Amino acid sequence: MDAEQNAAGRERWQQRFDKARKADRDYTTLSGETVEPVYGPTGADDRMERIGWPGEYPFTRGIHPTGYRGKPWTIRQFAGFGSAKQTNERYKMILDQGGGGLSVAFDMPTLMGRDSDDPRSLGEVGHCGVAIDSAADMDVLFDGIDLAATTTSMTISGPAVPLFCMYVVAAERQGADPARLNGTLQTDIFKEYIAQKEWVYPPEPHLKLIGDLMEYVTSDVPAYKPLSVSGYHIREAGSTAAQELAFTLADGFGYVELGTSRGLDVDTFAPGLSFFFDAHIDFFEEIAKLRAARRIWARWMKEVYGAKTDRAQWLRFHTQTAGVSLTAQQPDNNIVRTAVEAMAAVLAGTNSLHTNALDEVLALPSQKAAQIALRTQQVIAEETGVLNVADPLGGSWYVEALTDKLEADAEKIFERIKELGGDGTITSGLLRGIEDGWFITEIADSAFAYQVALEKGDKRVVGVNTLTGDAGEPLEILRVSHEVETEQREVIGARRAARDQAAVDAALTRMVDDARADRNTVPAMLDAARAEATLGEICNAFKPLWGEYREAARF
Repeated sequence: MDAEQNAAGRERWQQRFDKARKADRDYTTLSGETVEPVYGPTGADDRMERIGWPGEYPFTRGIHPTGYRGKPWTIRQFAGFGSAKQTNERYKMILDQGGGGLSVAFDMPTLMGRDSDDPRSLGEVGHCGVAIDSAADMDVLFDGIDLAATTTSMTISGPAVPLFCMYVVAAERQGADPARLNGTLQTDIFKEYIAQKEWVYPPEPHLKLIGDLMEYVTSDVPAYKPLSVSGYHIREAGSTAAQELAFTLADGFGYVELGTSRGLDVDTFAPGLSFFFDAHIDFFEEIAKLRAARRIWARWMKEVYGAKTDRAQWLRFHTQTAGVSLTAQQPDNNIVRTAVEAMAAVLAGTNSLHTNALDEVLALPSQKAAQIALRTQQVIAEETGVLNVADPLGGSWYVEALTDKLEADAEKIFERIKELGGDGTITSGLLRGIEDGWFITEIADSAFAYQVALEKGDKRVVGVNTLTGDAGEPLEILRVSHEVETEQREVIGARRAARDQAAVDAALTRMVDDARADRNTVPAMLDAARAEATLGEICNAFKPLWGEYREAARF
């Protein structure tokens, strides 16, 4: 763009900035120098068509003209362990210490759609997250926490829709209007087949449930985001940054195609889609990846799927620092790694952020480690000046070149996914790639290449293959008592004995009948949750109709 065009762009940005709400804070450096809310070219710069201005298509520099002057990122710490009561106490600590929202971690039985007294749950209850068996557990989980006033994210995909129903019922029991609920449900089943492996049914039935949820939320809970398309687990499985970027956005395009196939208006449902990315240790690559993600999503939404409004073109995302970058050796170094990764996410304009605790490589976080992780974000927000300027690295030769390169790499992967499907849609390519094992093979090859580089010493990790002397003391880690499982099994048994079994049976029967007739299953599932049907009972009710998924063995 020439100097006149760039000046016109700055003027457009200034008009939007002047109209936007901004926080009344000090916007000076530590030395007292006033800083501008954004910086850009003062003359010609032919990159500006791709880079743009904050709050302007293609949103490379952020979706809001104010950056963090309008609203800082939400501090949303991921937490869950043991019983609902224990996790409730941790949530209250997070909120009391300045956390801006909640993010629920579920235990493995819950993630797999199983009850705590299922024989396959033995030894796993409460160990990697909180155990939730029915809506009564949700009541305890959020006791004393106003769900109508607290944004809540739930990281679960296979049995996501039943957990959403239990969450809504818990809100109803608090006296809240479900239409006012605001939060995010992960629900991203594509990435389960690609990376995380926590599914219940084959892909098509899961897509049926996700479509039902999208319809229901669009009409009945409009502020709630029914999908958080997750690249985090793809990266943690060993993908490259470009693979994380491309596989995640392709999954998102698949859900857009699902919504439009249901007759939903893209400008209505697309603002309810959100994303979840990894912030790994390569500082500049991560910043470039997240900037590229916003640009690619906006362009595809506008040019491919016909989104007309800015909100439907926005890519909103949560970021979590990289669990896979943490080391058991010299674990105090993990504080530094997390701080670097968090700063990358912030400089890229994340909308919310979780910072990992130093001991998460060994166990669920202790209270002290969780507080250090929380304070890491708060130091970045309060002391470093990062809130002052939108996209402060915009225009950097290095960052812009990396952004362009990652975008080009992602576009090549999109073409390959479409080739896999054969009909030009992303969804067909995703389903074929899952069936053929293409995604997991690509990730495995990348993970192997990195491991080889690590073991040869080409890639270095402090405390692991370089600078290995350790003067630290062993960590005191959080341990979940076996009594949690024993008590949870007793509770679920008593709950079944006390409920109205006829109401449970009627709701489950209607739910399956609705699925068989291709009606929306959410209303009947809500009734099942109100009657205290358990998670396992809800998930198992569909299995005679849909079957279960078994991944083919590959070598």
